[in-house]
Order: sequence, then structure tokens, then C-alpha cells
Amino acid sequence: MTPTFASLRNLLGTVAKSYVTVVVVALLVSASLAPIVWGSTSNPDGTVAVIEVDSTLTESSAERITDDLQEARQNDSISAVVLDVDSPGGGVSVSEGLYLAVERTAEQMPVVTSVDSTAASGGYYMIAPSDEIYVKPGSIVGSIGVRATYFDVPPTDGQITTGPDKNTGGTEAEYKAQVEMMRQAFVGTVIEHRGDELTLSETELAYAKVYTGTKSVENGLADDIGDTEVAIGTAAEMAGLKDYDTIEMESEPRSGISLIIGSENGDRPEASAVHPQTYGRYGAVNTPTFLALWGSVDNERVIDATELERPVANETGGDRP
Repeated sequence: MTPTFASLRNLLGTVAKSYVTVVVVALLVSASLAPIVWGSTSNPDGTVAVIEVDSTLTESSAERITDDLQEARQNDSISAVVLDVDSPGGGVSVSEGLYLAVERTAEQMPVVTSVDSTAASGGYYMIAPSDEIYVKPGSIVGSIGVRATYFDVPPTDGQITTGPDKNTGGTEAEYKAQVEMMRQAFVGTVIEHRGDELTLSETELAYAKVYTGTKSVENGLADDIGDTEVAIGTAAEMAGLKDYDTIEMESEPRSGISLIIGSENGDRPEASAVHPQTYGRYGAVNTPTFLALWGSVDNERVIDATELERPVANETGGDRP
């Protein structure tokens, strides 16, 4: 039967209505799915926390850094930590405490360090557990060593004590033995965490030399050349984050210890920390301060940790390392 014009018109109208219905349904489905798709791309997979370590390590600065590391471990949204470091070190006790805090954090999430200018002595001690250490070519890295400093306190006439070492706390030989024990712990910690990368022998490491960033990559104290941005990217990748936020935990203003870089005689730069309120003595008691600090402390006697000799010359005629 030949279709009439009316039947064709009705057929076309039905098809058009069906097409419009399909388009409307498609738009409604797209609209309902859009928030789901948008939500899946806007929410990050996690957060990389950047913690600044930009001063001499004191009880005050160490407390702030330790609190930041604890916050990173307890905050479920933080998946990795980057330590942004510029420190010549500080007291042995605070350096050891920070090392333990970094180690605890590295057991739970990736920890990557970016050495801005300096990570020496206690400043390097604390970052040793890092999964990766990035440095700039001119960064200062190393000074793996410990020493004790104290003021000489003259005997006080008429003073009665219950023991021969009550005023002094001990002999210089005893202090030296304590410093040597701390040195061994420091060197052993670096070997434990960096042993697979290190090209330095234990003796060379214990000589407490400082190295440029480029040299520290060659000898294994650092992993690669890079800045904080590179460190953040590496930390995110290690944590499996493709889309992530970054939060900066900034340090408080410096106080307490005055740090001076440089020397008047043109020799290698030295760090000089002056803090008579806590360094050296409590009342008339000659109490040593054990330091993992690159440089010297003014107005105090220094007990050397060991009698290490300079490593023998290599084939090129220079000292090792």
C-alpha cells in the first residue's frame, strides 16, 4: 500500500519526538554524572607537607619541627613530607631527638629532604633517615662529628662538696670518652642509612669534612641535584600521588642563638654560636655542652672527639676525600 502524505507526516513527527526524547535523556544523564566526574578530578589524592628547618637546632626550634612531624604522621590527609633544610646543626641531644622524629615519620610515609644551603653536623644527622636527599651544587653537606665545649670554672674557697667531681662533673678524659661514644653513634647512623650509596670509608666519614652539594652526590651523602620543587615531586611520586596539594609548615622567627657565618682571617667559613644562658655552666658547676654544630663556640674550651689523622693522599696528590 502506498503511504499517504498524512501518514508520512505522522511518521516523521514520531521520529522527531523520539530523537528529542533521546537527546533530552542524554542531557539529563550527563547532568547527573557531571558532579561525580568533577568531584573525582577536583579532590586531591593527598597532601605533601613541607617542613622548614632553617636555623641552628635548639630546644625551641627542635620542638617546633618535632610537632610538625607529629602532625604529619597523625593527619590522614598528609601522605609525604619534604624537609626544606638550611642548618649547621646544634646540640647533640636535640639533633638526636630530631633524627628519631624523622626516622619515625619515614617509617610511615616517604620523607624527602631538600638542602637549600647547609645540612651540616646535627643538621645532617636529622635528615639521615630520608628516603632521598636533594642538594644544590653549592650546598654545604657533611661535618659528621661531635665535640664538647665548656667554660673553665675556678675552684671556690670554702665550698664543701660530697664528691670530687661535684663541681666539675668529670674529668676532661671522661668528657672526651663521652664525645667519642657520641661520634661513633653519629657515624654509625649515617652508615646505617646511607651505606649502600656511600663511597667514603668510615675513617673518611669520621674526619668530619664538609662537601659541596655536587661532591656529596658523588660520595653518597646526597642522592641528586635538585631543589624543593623537585623534592616535592619525588615525595608525591613515592607516595603514589598523581593529584596532590602542598602545605608549607613555616618556621617561627629566630631567637636565642646568634649565628655568624664567616671568619676574619679568610680561612674556611665557620659558624659561631653564642648562647651563654645555656652553654657551658649552671651556677658554679662546670657542665659541658655536647655539640653537633659545624663551626666553633666563642669563649669556650673545646674537647676534640678523637685523635683522627688526616686520610692519606690519593693518586692525584690530594687528601682523601
